[in-house]
Order: sequence, then C-alpha cells, then structure tokens
Amino acid sequence: MSESAYQKLHARFREAALFRSTAGVLGWDQETFLPPAGVAWRAEQLASLSGHCHRLTTAPEIGGWLDEAAATVTTPDSSHTAATNIRGWKRAYDKATKLPVSLVEEWSRTTSIAQNVWAEARKKSDFIVFQPHLEKLVSLARQKADAWGWQACRYDALLDEYEPGARSAEVATTFAALGPQISAMVQPATEKAARFPKSLLAGHYPIAAQQAFNREVAAAIGFDFSAGRIDTTTHPFCTGLGPLDTRLTTRYDEDDFSSSLYGVLHEAGHGLYDQGLNHQEWGQPAGEACSLGIHESQSRLWENHIGSSTEFWTRWLPRAIDYFPHLAGLTPEQMTGAISRVQPSFIRVEADEVTYDLHIILRFEIERALIEGDLDPAGVPDAWNEKFKTLLGLTVPDDAHGCLQDVHWSFGLFGYFATYTLGNLNAAQLMHQARQSVTGLDSSLASGDYAPLLHWLRAEIHAPGQRWDAPELMRQATGETTQGQYFLEHLRGKFL
Repeated sequence: MSESAYQKLHARFREAALFRSTAGVLGWDQETFLPPAGVAWRAEQLASLSGHCHRLTTAPEIGGWLDEAAATVTTPDSSHTAATNIRGWKRAYDKATKLPVSLVEEWSRTTSIAQNVWAEARKKSDFIVFQPHLEKLVSLARQKADAWGWQACRYDALLDEYEPGARSAEVATTFAALGPQISAMVQPATEKAARFPKSLLAGHYPIAAQQAFNREVAAAIGFDFSAGRIDTTTHPFCTGLGPLDTRLTTRYDEDDFSSSLYGVLHEAGHGLYDQGLNHQEWGQPAGEACSLGIHESQSRLWENHIGSSTEFWTRWLPRAIDYFPHLAGLTPEQMTGAISRVQPSFIRVEADEVTYDLHIILRFEIERALIEGDLDPAGVPDAWNEKFKTLLGLTVPDDAHGCLQDVHWSFGLFGYFATYTLGNLNAAQLMHQARQSVTGLDSSLASGDYAPLLHWLRAEIHAPGQRWDAPELMRQATGETTQGQYFLEHLRGKFL
C-alpha cells in the first residue's frame, strides 16, 4: 500500500488524539479539582480544543488520503492493523465532516457548563435548575443526529456513537424480553437476601482506610498504578488520558465502604481494558475500545462476577478486617450476602445486580423519548417517577434520588445508557467462556490469583481494539454473538 497516504493519516489522527487527550486532562481536572469560578473559562478552553480537533480531522485532503490508502489495501484480513485503522478513520471522517465546527464548539461549551450546573442541581435536588441546560443539550443532540443522518429512528444515530451498528429497535426488543424475567426474580431474590441484613456492615469506615484498601484490591486484580491513579469526584468514572495514563475516580461514604470499593472495582475494570489496548496505536482505531457495551462488560465482570463473589471475600475479608476491625466475626458468606443483597433502591450506581438493569431500561426509554420528541425535557421528572414506580415499585422522594442522580446527560451522553445492560450480557457470556477456556480458573480466583483471567481477557477482548465490531468480537471470543441467557443464568444461580 502507499505508505505515504497511510502515514499522513496516521500522523494527522495521532495529532488529533494528542489534542483530545489534552482536553481529557482538562475535563478530568474539571471533575476533580477545578474551582467553581473557573468553569466558564474551562468551557472556552475545551470548546477551542474541540474545534481544533474537528478541523484537523475534517480537512479536505483527508478524503483523498483515505481513498488512496483504502485502494491499496488488498488483503481481506480485517485483523490487519492498517485495515482496522483505515476503516475506523473513514467512519470517523464520514461522521465528523457532517458536523459544522460551530456545532462541535457549541456542544463542548454547553456540556462543560452543564456539568457544573448538574452538580449544583443535584446538591439542591432541584431539576428546575438543570432543566434549561437539558433542553439545550437535547436540541443540540437532535441536531447532531440529523446531521449524521438516520433512517428508522433519530436516536439510532446517537446510539451508533457508542455501540457502532446497533439499532434502538433491536435494543428495545432485547430489553422487552429481559425486563419481565428480571422483574420476576426481584421478590424471591429480595426475600432470600433478607437473611443478610445490611446492618451486618454497620460501622465507621475512615476514608483513608478505604483508600488504602481500594488501592490494594485494584492492584491485585492487575491495575497498573505506575500508569494510573484514583481520585475523588461526585460521580465515579474512568478516563484514559494517554497510553500510560488511566485515571479512576470514586466517591466515599464513611458509613458504607462498599460504595467506594465497588466504584473502584467497576472503574478499574474499565481501566484494565484501557491499559490492555495496543499502546503503540493509542488514539488510533487499532488501539481503541471496540464499543461501550464491550467496555462496560469489563467493569461489570470485575465488579460483579469477581468482586461480589464468596471466593473474593474468602480471600479479602481478612485484609478488610485489618483496615476495618469491626468486621471481625463476619464470615465470607455473610460478607457476600450483605454486599450482594437484593433490595430495590433509588440510586443506579448502588443498585443490586438483579434490579440494576431495570434502572437502565428506564433511562433508555426516557432518553429515546426525549430525542424522538415524544417527551419534553420539562416532563422528565414526572416521566421518571412514574416509570420508576412501575419498574421498581418505589416512590421517588426527590430529584436527587431520581432524574438528577446521573451525570451522563450533562455530558451530552445520549445513547450511552443502553450499553450498561449490553455490558452485563457480555460480561456473563465472557465469564461463562473463560471458565471453559482457562484451565483451573475457579481455583485461581479462589486463591486471589487474577492473572489467568486478565491474560485471557487481554488476548480475547483488549488487544484486538477495533479489529472487529462488537458482535464479531463476541463471536471470536465465545463462539456466538451476545446472548441474554448467560446473564439470566448468572442471576438465577447467584440469587435464587
């Protein structure tokens, strides 16, 4: 192939990746250390960087380079790094050239300001404070979807950003089949969980001790702290700021250590994926995650399949007691039962495994209605509360426990929520396959040796990058595309 065209593309998209990672540092700082008075200027910084990246990757010459490079790739082997990059660059170029720079900059500016307003609205539990920003974000999201183009459903254009090729009608069908089966488990799982009251974990958990314990656990599962760190924020997240710079965040509750621990396990799962990607191709399609549903599978796998198992607490309860002496006397079974107990609750990030996906179905339905114009942003609280009552049987007490609890809409992440449940389905299927493929896996996990599992995930999921789309990646790793049966079997086996 013509190395000239390929190398020009590689250099241009690498330059854009450098600027995006710089914007990422500013975004991470905004969520962790930025003083409130600096938000407006930070919004201008991020808007400027976004506009610059957009211009870099939509320049007219890129189209010619893509045609020249693509014409000289003769191998049908989609695993070839160059073919993967060219395919990914073309997708990015086609989407980016449909968006005017003014929309890109306005989007960045609006989300930067909205994030700070959301945090204040959540603190006050007052949706009215956030409503005008949500209205603007929904309007801009519709503009983006229309610019990209869509056929059956405007929401599909936004979903495609996070789960390439996915269609909301298919997701809705999957959710419609999943929801009733999950709902049928809630009552019997809740009754069974009553044997392990949350009060078993009652006590004081100093933040410094939580931080030390969390770091020890994250390091044990394989998170590389020479290339990452953990900080504190309102809403836990993971962000990759470079090939050797992965940031995790969590939040702390001195009455409940599990909130920060499972926040770290979840985000460390994302971090392990980022750290397992091809560093030489960082910022290029061959070195980027396949999809958000695949990314989320890694966080849910480590959080739920590993971190909330009896095997995990057999290994880690003695260390937890070292940090939190009042836990002495609990058995691993009691610890697991108290941690994993099923109890419908208001906050998604603290929801149990059985009810979690009901939270996602609710969000998917609401934001799809917002983007399609079937729901006005002003009606979000009422729609949320009504759906929550139907799905989880609870009356939402206020906006902070309802429609303001998630940061995603303030970031403009419309189309994102469905990937959480897709991640749960993928995680269960991957764990099922790992037990078939990795000799002695259960024994190694029981002893606290997580390297064999991580090695398998690195080879099957992390290293390929965007070599395949999500359905094909799952087929390559497990022999079939994503199925719901493994997740339902996991829930029944663990909770019923």
